[in-house]
Amino acid sequence: MRVLGIESSCDETGIAVYDTERGLLAHALHSQIAMHAEYGGVVPELASRDHIRRALPLTRKVLAEAGLTLADIEGIAYTQGPGLAGALLVGASIASGLGLALNVPTVGVHHLEGHLLSPRLADPRPEFPFIALLVSGGHTQLMRVDGVGRYHLLGETLDDAAGEAFDKTAQLLGLGYPGGPAISKLAEAGDTYRYKLPRPMLNSGDLDFSFAGLKTAVLTLVKREGRDHAADIAAAFQLAAVEVLAAKSLDALKQNGMKRLVVAGGVGANKLLRERLDAEAARRRFQVFYPPLDLCTDNGAMIAYAGALRIQAGRTGKGQFSVRPRWDLAELTAPA
Repeated sequence: MRVLGIESSCDETGIAVYDTERGLLAHALHSQIAMHAEYGGVVPELASRDHIRRALPLTRKVLAEAGLTLADIEGIAYTQGPGLAGALLVGASIASGLGLALNVPTVGVHHLEGHLLSPRLADPRPEFPFIALLVSGGHTQLMRVDGVGRYHLLGETLDDAAGEAFDKTAQLLGLGYPGGPAISKLAEAGDTYRYKLPRPMLNSGDLDFSFAGLKTAVLTLVKREGRDHAADIAAAFQLAAVEVLAAKSLDALKQNGMKRLVVAGGVGANKLLRERLDAEAARRRFQVFYPPLDLCTDNGAMIAYAGALRIQAGRTGKGQFSVRPRWDLAELTAPA
């Protein structure tokens, strides 16, 4: 089955075609970073309008790269939520219109389910069950994943997500948006141990996170030191965030008796985080899996893949669509 995936939850328009027999055939992504950068964050109305401009040209591009036409598509998946309401409506409208025109099934996909399953697009791919660290600009969660639709929340951030803390720290240091890549690049030139920053909830005894205190510590440090040592501050912040993420992930593996860890979401592309987890995996003899770097951020491939699994299980609709800007992953059920 060939499934067209449409991702439009926030500030990236992602289109992909996934074939259940041949794998990912083609995908394309348009990022709105340059457009939103001057505002220091995503402007929802601008995001929605840009999705309208980009979605169909990207669809034509992906189909051409896959050597397909719309007539070859057998199912359509779109991001139903969570995300920006207007942005979600763009993808849902296009998917439902195409589904009716082509007389093929459509399915709304939970954005986080797409991220959780995205490492299964890599080779080798993780088998179920596994522990997943979902870490992005909007979410920081540890999940036990026993199968498609079988997700158990183990811990989550009580305030800022890790990616949000990266963005806010970048703003404090006068860096661009998004903050993750900017912080990582600057940190390479810094002295990691010049400043000691807190590791919030590192020894809390549970699997929850908190990054607001770390962000506040950076603010205090910048006020005291200025930006003359911005690289050192960036390095210290990155190390503190990575140590907390890695430690909590290891605790989750131990508490659940697991030997497979999956890292998904934009922060999963962080080089230091990958190095730390890879080193721990070699030392403690567990496996760690990541999506390909180009599939760490929001993308159509993960939506097409998750949608294909649900279409195969008969979870589809046609002609009717809705979006869910707020949607708890716990509400998902396993395909029948």
